[in-house]
Order: sequence, then C-alpha cells, then structure tokens
Amino acid sequence: MRIAVLSDTHLRVGKTLPSFVWEQLTQIDMIIHAGDLTHIGLLEELSTIAPVRAVRGNCDGWDVSLPNRDVIECEAIRIGLIHGDSGKGKSTQERAYLAFKDSSVDVIVFGHSHTPFMEWRDGILMFNPGSPTDKRRELQYSFGILDIQQGQIKAKHLYF
Repeated sequence: MRIAVLSDTHLRVGKTLPSFVWEQLTQIDMIIHAGDLTHIGLLEELSTIAPVRAVRGNCDGWDVSLPNRDVIECEAIRIGLIHGDSGKGKSTQERAYLAFKDSSVDVIVFGHSHTPFMEWRDGILMFNPGSPTDKRRELQYSFGILDIQQGQIKAKHLYF
C-alpha cells in the first residue's frame, strides 16, 4: 500500500497544489492530510485520485466535520493522524507522540511545524511531511510517501 502524506497546505479558494505534487500522486492507494488545509476544495480534488483521510488543523475554521485525531488501519499497520498544535508537550513532535501514548499505533503522522521530520521513538515512526506550499524556514517544499508491505513501513520525504 502506497500512501501520500500531506500537511499544512494552507490553500485559499481557487488555489491548488503545485504541479510537482500532482505528478507524484500516481499509483497512490490513499492520501492522508495532517491538517491546515484551510479550504475544503482540496479534499474534493484529492479524492478524485484516492481515498482521503484528514484531520482538522488550527487554521481549519470552515464548518466541516473533521476529527482532531484519527487512527487509520492499513494492512497490519495502525497510523495515528493528528495536526500537533495542541495538547501536552513542549514541541510539535512531543504533543503528537503524547496524543497517542495510550493507543497502539505503529506510525504517528503530524504537521503544524511545516518542518519535515522522521524519527523512530519507542518503536513508533514519527513522521511530519513538511509543507508542499508553505515552506517557512525550510529550504524546500516537501510532502511524504509511506510504503507499507508485509507489515513493514518505509517512509520518505519528497523535496522540491
């Protein structure tokens, strides 16, 4: 199973993802978005490619029912999905980790910081895809890909 991982797109009405992102969204089985879409039209666009799961970010104020956190089961892997802007912890990574402390997850996908991050912590892959549209202090835009096969997880960032 191949999963595209997005976060912090911050798109306004009439705007879309960069062409590089759309070009990479081939042979994708699912798309997950860790919040701060800021406009619901993106979910509709992405759903034409593959099933989409998303959570609410701190900039998602429209009247759409998105959960604050979610657990997605893909094959034998459980993915915790959260934006990472609230809760206990001093950093985004810490808040995301603590949000699933009592859950049985294999991966935690989070956003909020716009900073690509990948690190194993206590047997859990912590993964932030960065942002494909708002790189802030980063040198490049980014998003992520998770490949799940036979209970194994391979993750990577795509930079442009």
